[in-house]
Amino acid sequence: MSFRDDSEDARDLRKPFLHTGSWYRMGSTMGSSMMSSSQVIRDSSISVVACVLIVALGPIQFGFTSGYSSPTQSAIIKDLGLTVSEFSLFGSLSNVGAMVGAIASGQIAEYIGRKGSLIIAAIPNIIGWLSISFARDSSFLYMGRLLEGFGVGIISYTVPVYIAEIAPQDLRGRLGSVNQLSVTLGIMLAYLLGLFVEWRILAVLGILPCTILIPGLFFIPESPRWLAKMGMTEDFETSLQVIRGFDVDISIEVNEIKRSVASTTRRTTIRFAELKQRRYWFPLMVGIGLLMLQQLCGINGVIFYSSTIFEDAGLKSSNAATFGVGAIQVIATAVATWLVDKAGRRLLLIVSSTGMTISLLVAAVSFFIKDVVSSDSTLYSIMGIFSVVGVVAMVVAFSLGMGPIPWVIMSEILPINIKGLAGSIATLSNWFIAWVVTMTANLLLDWSSGGTFPSLSSCTHASTSISPSYEVDSMTKSKSQNIKIRQSCLEDY
Repeated sequence: MSFRDDSEDARDLRKPFLHTGSWYRMGSTMGSSMMSSSQVIRDSSISVVACVLIVALGPIQFGFTSGYSSPTQSAIIKDLGLTVSEFSLFGSLSNVGAMVGAIASGQIAEYIGRKGSLIIAAIPNIIGWLSISFARDSSFLYMGRLLEGFGVGIISYTVPVYIAEIAPQDLRGRLGSVNQLSVTLGIMLAYLLGLFVEWRILAVLGILPCTILIPGLFFIPESPRWLAKMGMTEDFETSLQVIRGFDVDISIEVNEIKRSVASTTRRTTIRFAELKQRRYWFPLMVGIGLLMLQQLCGINGVIFYSSTIFEDAGLKSSNAATFGVGAIQVIATAVATWLVDKAGRRLLLIVSSTGMTISLLVAAVSFFIKDVVSSDSTLYSIMGIFSVVGVVAMVVAFSLGMGPIPWVIMSEILPINIKGLAGSIATLSNWFIAWVVTMTANLLLDWSSGGTFPSLSSCTHASTSISPSYEVDSMTKSKSQNIKIRQSCLEDY
């Protein structure tokens, strides 16, 4: 694999897939009457939030894909005559497609822009949901799931990068966490709608986020950093002005971005072998390591097959309990979004991984005891409650740190000249582990619920050992100290 930056001769061939839009230029130069009617666009924070809310439809699609398999498992198995292993394959194929998407995501996002890559991601998602909705056998289910996964793989890389590149430094952590918050909203929506509609209709409803995303992309600017990297100075400055507001002086930020981009053009080629350079070790270890451990904790197994877990715990209404977990996950992720720029990345990761370790051990012990005592005993009922509490606490702890923060750190820590290649590798690693977990989780739960959880707790606690020792936090009093800590590994950023 190789990543080629832009040479002067090639820049004209790499125009944005979706142009910034002439109405932005008009809006920046027209009179006060026009400006007074465009207060929403003018206000810098609202402009950034508007962009984030539109691209957040991508992670909602991501979450809907993840949550779809839980409320539909029994119905699909019954209607199409699938076995548990066949349904496990169906559930995990989204991760296989996502691995392919992850391999291509960095290159696509660099060559045709962040918005263009989201368009490419949306189209296979729509086709995939239609394929599942009209499926008459497993082949259409599998094909649809693969197409969904391909789109999700691109979304999972592109959206965090776009948000990190447009967000002001003092809002970067909170806005970056919106990515994971949107994923949890998508999961909750799949759980909620799954209570009321059959699986074919639920698949049709899965089209909605992407069908809204596509036209929405025409109303937001391209990433200023990407435009600057492409050498399109006028578009870059216009895009940044729209995002920050027409009344804001952007000259300082323009110069900073130009210096950053200029430092990356000294070397025109980054190859896979060059990632072995010592100055890239730390950002690669943190970025890839956290994203792998995020999945090794087993969260996808819980999200994809939560109804099965709650049935094993003895709950009569497992789908309703699953929706409850989805709602709690949204609330916990919203809290993490608020805390990430206040408490810092490292502290939240430590709290999250410790909480997950304890929760997984509680769930494991509860399921073990439940399996050996009589189903008529009081202890059996108590252990059923404890197992549910352990699973719910694990989801809450995940949402507070291990869910949103690895993606934020990945988008922040990778130097800009290796972001396309290294970001693809990090995302691919995440999806590969996710595939392993989702492929085996249902089979392991069918074998032994108690035996599934202990091995996950050790992987969860390991995440604290590679938590970054710096904080990309505008609230920190000594920014110079942060810069010195990061300088050795982020000199190209």
